[in-house]
Amino acid sequence: MKASENDPFAMFTTPPAGETAAEKGTRERREVEEKRISDRIDEELKADKAALKKQKAIVKVLLLGQSESGKSTTLKNFRMKYAREAWKAERLSWRAVVQLNLIRSIITIVETLQAEIDGDPIRLLPAPRPEALTYAQQKNQNTSPTRQSIDSEYLDLELDSYNFAPIQLSEKHHLLKRRLGPLRRIEADLKRRLGAGTEEAVGVGGGVLDEDLPVGRSREFGVRGWKHVLDGPLAALNGNTGIDRAQGGADDAATEVIAECRQDMRALWTDATVQEVLKRRRMRLEDSPGFFLNDLERIATRHYEPTDDDVVRCRLRTLGIQEYKIEFDQSNSLLGSVGLNGNFGQEWNIYDVGGARTQRNAWLPYFEGVNAIIFLAPISCFDERLHEDPNVNRLEDSFLLWRAICTSKILSKSTIILFLNKCDILRKKIKSGVQVNMFLPSYGDRPNDAVTVLKYLKEKFKDVLRQQSPEPRVSYYYATSVTDTKATATTLKTVRDSILREHLKNADFV
Repeated sequence: MKASENDPFAMFTTPPAGETAAEKGTRERREVEEKRISDRIDEELKADKAALKKQKAIVKVLLLGQSESGKSTTLKNFRMKYAREAWKAERLSWRAVVQLNLIRSIITIVETLQAEIDGDPIRLLPAPRPEALTYAQQKNQNTSPTRQSIDSEYLDLELDSYNFAPIQLSEKHHLLKRRLGPLRRIEADLKRRLGAGTEEAVGVGGGVLDEDLPVGRSREFGVRGWKHVLDGPLAALNGNTGIDRAQGGADDAATEVIAECRQDMRALWTDATVQEVLKRRRMRLEDSPGFFLNDLERIATRHYEPTDDDVVRCRLRTLGIQEYKIEFDQSNSLLGSVGLNGNFGQEWNIYDVGGARTQRNAWLPYFEGVNAIIFLAPISCFDERLHEDPNVNRLEDSFLLWRAICTSKILSKSTIILFLNKCDILRKKIKSGVQVNMFLPSYGDRPNDAVTVLKYLKEKFKDVLRQQSPEPRVSYYYATSVTDTKATATTLKTVRDSILREHLKNADFV
């Protein structure tokens, strides 16, 4: 028996009978090409396998929440603590953003005074409907809401407008308005110098997560992302491109005008009549992001340089998706304590996505492969309305968005972390006499203090996760004020280790 008869592959390797020299040459060239293609495919598969292994080692974190919930501030805290060198390099570039925030506050006051002069109606948040039951009544009657809402009274309330006799402003106030007029030109100049990354954002639609709803219009200056602006126009504007710092500050027209207007800005902000107008028109500027009027003496100077806290507190609305890579030092993390070598879990990709209703459709492509979600719910906003839709309570919107995230099957494997944020503002509001049950009827007759409110809302969020999650999942809850950089640094260390621990479990390392 011939050897070829025992070889099942002989038919593929034995030359055809009667093969001519020309046919042999053609066949051999074809075999060489086929081997080249096969080797290339093998290399591509090997590279794909290595890339997949590396991808599995990377921790992917999403920062989610409505607009002004604290997502970007949380990302700043992450970068300040764990990407210190890059943070220090770009800190000076935030000077123009702080100045823009300062000017925006002054212009808001001036526009509010003009509304008072013109006798514009005052739009007030309503009290709850008379038939709203107290907590005790709900327990006795075993009442349950008929709609899928956290508080069934929220969205049935109407916004009302009231006409009051305007507060009389003196010639002093009119003079201050005129003297502060140049700040409008400086505001426009700062926006222009931010470059192509800027636009006026207008709320025109978008539902809780992916449905379309008619909403009101809201204008706010915003940029597509920090990186483009900080590394480009702001770096040039603030002297981060090799220009002498003192010379750059002295020649900056915006800084010069702001310094010249410092006394007038202080006189406007501290005026008792102005404060009365702001209070009556429910303008609590001190609770809004990017508020610096109490720091005028330090910021409205010719040689102002931002501090870490200034950068964390300042407001620059982001309209696109921001992706930041952070590499952790293994020796100072859970990775080092378990003796894990290599780069597993060392590199993090953190995504900060725009939270306005019009931008939530853009979240969906980033849901796949997420290791953890940090969801920010600003619990101080129980008496506020969405900028995009003044008919929707902000706390209600946070609950509905939280439910949508908890329900998502794509995210069912992700660790979920809830930041009950802006606890500092919640405490101030309650201390000022605001009654939570006037805006959240289901709160009933519970004590009107921050600790009880926090506990109540935490249980509400936990109930939604238990009831709506497709499967049991790991979750963590933290009371936060992310503008408090020291406390937030401690929280982020705990959050980092918790996420890494779950990442290691899923990879069968622990």
